[in-house]
Amino acid sequence: APAATLAVWTLLDLMRGGRATAVGAATAIVVGLVVVTPAAGYIGPASALALGALGAFPSYFALIYRARTKLDDSLDVVAAHGVGGATGAILTGVFADAAWSGGPSGMMSGNPGQVLTQLYGVVAVLAYSGVATFVILKAIGLLMPLRAAGRVEGVGLDVTDHGEEAYTGGDGAILMPPRTGVLPQAAIDVAPLGEGVRS
Repeated sequence: APAATLAVWTLLDLMRGGRATAVGAATAIVVGLVVVTPAAGYIGPASALALGALGAFPSYFALIYRARTKLDDSLDVVAAHGVGGATGAILTGVFADAAWSGGPSGMMSGNPGQVLTQLYGVVAVLAYSGVATFVILKAIGLLMPLRAAGRVEGVGLDVTDHGEEAYTGGDGAILMPPRTGVLPQAAIDVAPLGEGVRS
């Protein structure tokens, strides 16, 4: 599945931007693994390739859409894991084969109702996860900030909270050790430790 996702994703990158990218390739492989996970044990190799190829489209376009918004999803987790996982779960209802799993077959094996069953499952998980996450975040927000202040984010939490920078814009990671337990001057000028915005 990841190989098929990678092939389709690379073609989409080439058609859209004229070149394939390493980030796109890495994202495609992750999406392929996510898409096939719900189907593991229920489909054969040929179906895995089809599922991986089809699964590239929703995640690819979700990622493009997110980039045009102000949504903060730095690792594109929703596009890769959320959309990819939901797509894989629904497509399991298409490609499931009792010959592989001993369980119910999917639409391709004469059981179209399995697609609806999978869709109900995706909606139930989305609703439960959304409500549970909202409650947890509200509870945490009562005790501590959920997001750092903009000026603290600008400098980076590695610097403001830990006094070192693990990732830079240059080649490799360059660590800046703290000076005798004191933060670098740039961090001190920006904000005190732990300053954040309460939700």
